[in-house]
Amino acid sequence: VQLQAYGGGLVQAGGSLRLSCAASGRTFSIGAMGWFRQAPGKEREFVAAIRVMRGDGLDYADSVKGRFTISRDNANNTVYLQMNSLKPEDTAVYYCNVIIRASIYWGQGTQVTVSS
Repeated sequence: VQLQAYGGGLVQAGGSLRLSCAASGRTFSIGAMGWFRQAPGKEREFVAAIRVMRGDGLDYADSVKGRFTISRDNANNTVYLQMNSLKPEDTAVYYCNVIIRASIYWGQGTQVTVSS
């Protein structure tokens, strides 16, 4: 499974960005798709996830609730992260992942930088 993430960039505080992540390869039986992020000097942390099978369950980190929205396009095996009201503390490398049965696959990461 290969994951290609894109959409990162530099934005001012209060601005918006939309990240996309397309999965290819052996993508049948994707159970969930999600986003994590890692800021310099910090551990990778959960941002948002969406269930693909068995309904549309969503989950968000408290720090992004009300500002970020995760969505998916099953036909194209793509997950999106709409990020609004961005803050400097959202600056990080954002990674997408997919869960297929008991395996987790990661994308290469895309840099998001929010200036104050």
